[in-house]
Amino acid sequence: MSKLIGDRAFYRRVLTVAVPIVIQNGISNFVSLLDNIMIGRVGTEPMSGVGIVNQLLFVLYLALFGALSGPGIFGAQFFGKGDHRGVQHTFRFKLYIGLFIVLAGIGAMLLWGDPLLTLYLHDSVDSTQSPELVMQYGREYLAIMLIGLVPFALEEVYASTLRECGETRVPMVAGLVAVFVNLGLNYVLIFGKCGFPKLGVAGAAIATVVSRFVQAAIVIFWTHLHTQLMRWAEGLYRSFRIPLSLTGKIVIKGFPLMFNEILWSVGMAFLNQCYSRRGLDAVAGINISSTINNLFNVVFIAMGSAIAIMVGQLLGAGKLEEAKDTDTKLIFAAVTSSAVLGAILFVVAPYFLLLYDTTDEVRRLAIGFIRICACCMPLFAFMHSAYFTLRTGGKTGITFAFDSAFLWCFSVPLGYLLATRTALPVLTFYLAMQSADVIKCAIGFVLVKKGVWVQNLVKEE
Repeated sequence: MSKLIGDRAFYRRVLTVAVPIVIQNGISNFVSLLDNIMIGRVGTEPMSGVGIVNQLLFVLYLALFGALSGPGIFGAQFFGKGDHRGVQHTFRFKLYIGLFIVLAGIGAMLLWGDPLLTLYLHDSVDSTQSPELVMQYGREYLAIMLIGLVPFALEEVYASTLRECGETRVPMVAGLVAVFVNLGLNYVLIFGKCGFPKLGVAGAAIATVVSRFVQAAIVIFWTHLHTQLMRWAEGLYRSFRIPLSLTGKIVIKGFPLMFNEILWSVGMAFLNQCYSRRGLDAVAGINISSTINNLFNVVFIAMGSAIAIMVGQLLGAGKLEEAKDTDTKLIFAAVTSSAVLGAILFVVAPYFLLLYDTTDEVRRLAIGFIRICACCMPLFAFMHSAYFTLRTGGKTGITFAFDSAFLWCFSVPLGYLLATRTALPVLTFYLAMQSADVIKCAIGFVLVKKGVWVQNLVKEE
């Protein structure tokens, strides 16, 4: 057990890194839950329209995450080595690729937003929702949300670099301020309180966009006012040059991560489209369950970030055996904590649905989806930890095969066949898809155990 459980000093380090991320993501997801409830009280069609748009934007968010992950591998290792100029170069690469991703995404949504929304509008005989109204609300929400993508990208570029340098508190504070701005504006703009007009889904979108500008401003200003701590930020924009050799290494290691996140998010959107073939009630149920599940997933998400930061810095410092030991303990902590949280979520799932003003069928499906994910939470935790372990060591080709290749070669075909060639109830269909991840866990266990990811990427930079 000593290989799986660390001492008090170890967990103090883990808590220093993970707790701010848990707090930030936890409050953010809690506010998202409140947003979801507020929109749900406007009606089921607005909730479904917003849910579909968020599914499409999820593809863009993960594309951005993947694009920043590649240079982030080098950023963490450069910081562990004490090379602040190297961190500066990786930041510039992030800035270029991040802005390119969001501008391309905005263009794609403007050109093909309506056809993409239509893909999810499958009606069923027992559904009381109107596809036309769902489309109208989705189009209204999307048009405003696009405005917030550029500040979102800038905040992610800065915040991810701060985290790689061990500064997790500032992104946390910025996130907390943003979510409370979002929550307050949601209340007054969705329902028309305090003299504001009643804007419904448009109000929810405006609140989100304003909060993203606030969050970006806090992180950016703090970074440039504290260059004595973040030395890489000093003279950051005096030059926009990135060494060609480093650019090549980042591209080789980073592009598989970006394509992995794009393909993975598109694959998940495709699977949700398969679930939507069972009717708009399934869309609403998955929207509710995803929002609630995300609230409980924050711990293993934060543990993935802890792996990227703690293990990445140890690899960059050349402490390879310590990196392996730390990774094992972090994975074990992620899985055990998720097992506990999953059990709690399974029990309390019905109580969350009392907060929604929706139909009995949507409520029944949402509880089922939540409980399936609760049972699978330890699997999700291990897969997430294995992914970050492989990524931190720069094994992006293996990461691509482990993540997206598995999804597109196994999960997507399986989902399509179950959706189009069977009459399985949507809950049985959903359970079959989540259970298939056992295979992926077995693959991840072998790859992590063999230690193929243990390497120092910046020893010669």
